[in-house]
Amino acid sequence: MSIGIEPRHARACSSRTGGRCTCKPTFQAAVWDNRAHRRIRKTFSTRTAARQWRQDALVALRRGELQAGRGPTLADAAEAWLCAIRASHICNRSGDPFKPSAIRSYEQHLRLRLLPALGHLRLGEVATRDVQQVVDRLVEDGVAPATIDAALTPLRSLYRRAVARGDVLTNPTRGIEKPAVRCGPKRIASPLEAAALLEALPAADRPLWATAFYTGLRRGELVGLRWEDVDMATGVIQVRRGWDAVEGEIAPKSRQGLRAVPIPAVLRDHLDEHRIQTAGEEHIFGSLSQVRSRMESASALWKRAGLSRLTLHEARHTYASLMIAAGVNAKALSTFMGHANIAITLDLYGHLMPGSETEAADLLDAYLAREAGGSTVAHTVAQGAYAA
Repeated sequence: MSIGIEPRHARACSSRTGGRCTCKPTFQAAVWDNRAHRRIRKTFSTRTAARQWRQDALVALRRGELQAGRGPTLADAAEAWLCAIRASHICNRSGDPFKPSAIRSYEQHLRLRLLPALGHLRLGEVATRDVQQVVDRLVEDGVAPATIDAALTPLRSLYRRAVARGDVLTNPTRGIEKPAVRCGPKRIASPLEAAALLEALPAADRPLWATAFYTGLRRGELVGLRWEDVDMATGVIQVRRGWDAVEGEIAPKSRQGLRAVPIPAVLRDHLDEHRIQTAGEEHIFGSLSQVRSRMESASALWKRAGLSRLTLHEARHTYASLMIAAGVNAKALSTFMGHANIAITLDLYGHLMPGSETEAADLLDAYLAREAGGSTVAHTVAQGAYAA
């Protein structure tokens, strides 16, 4: 008899009373999970199949790919995870609560793309091949690569937490093959084009776009901006809040979102005039619907004037490019943009920053000549003499 494999006879089989087998027995294979202190059993129609499963199960136990406890289904685990996120018991990687828009996106992707195929499986039973099948199906359906990546985001976050807390042994979202997300070139307006875009708008709409061009505030930050946040005396805008389409006023995107942004002279006149026109109003640029209306109106006016349209987020990209061209260093720009860290700024806009090999060498030569009081040629020659 094979170790760990037990034949299972029918109740009416003569073997149960000491006679010869009169049924077609099945074979139950078992392995012991030391972590869970429980036995894992599975029944097969043949001894060979039972023996093969037991060998594979022993290997999987050693690798940590198999465990005895079945745990909740993925659907139940996802609902509990979302509830904890809504209650701010789970934070993002920066340690901040998830934004309402992010939670809604997670709920939508789980409900529409992931749980219909995987929700019935136990949390610890979902394998990489199961997730890969979902991704392959999305690719076949023509879903955009960026959407596929966004659909996987909540599943990655859920399993990252589950692995860290020992609820599951492996993360099935690792090693998934998916189409690359390739971002097209960012639409950026030059200083002259930005001025022309503003000139094509009616006076009432210019302050919104001028603020987007020359402070780089996000759309939600523009909607939530109040006059009490604008300090003309010190020349800064204090970004204290954002705006969500459903929740209304919310905290900025991250802790770095709370920031002071300088007001350039080109923007000051727009804001001074707009303050007079909107005296007594709480939010500088009105409600979200009013901001959206101004965006749509601007697109139509620019098209009529033969100018390429721009979104508020592209105006934010324009701000970054203008600041880089003006010589503002990356750390200061990262602060003004409200990025969580400078790496984000460099990743998004590093290609716009000066830094060719020739320019870098010239800058270093100029610095050394300035600090050393002369050329570095003599030092180089001296080094060559020593080497000889």
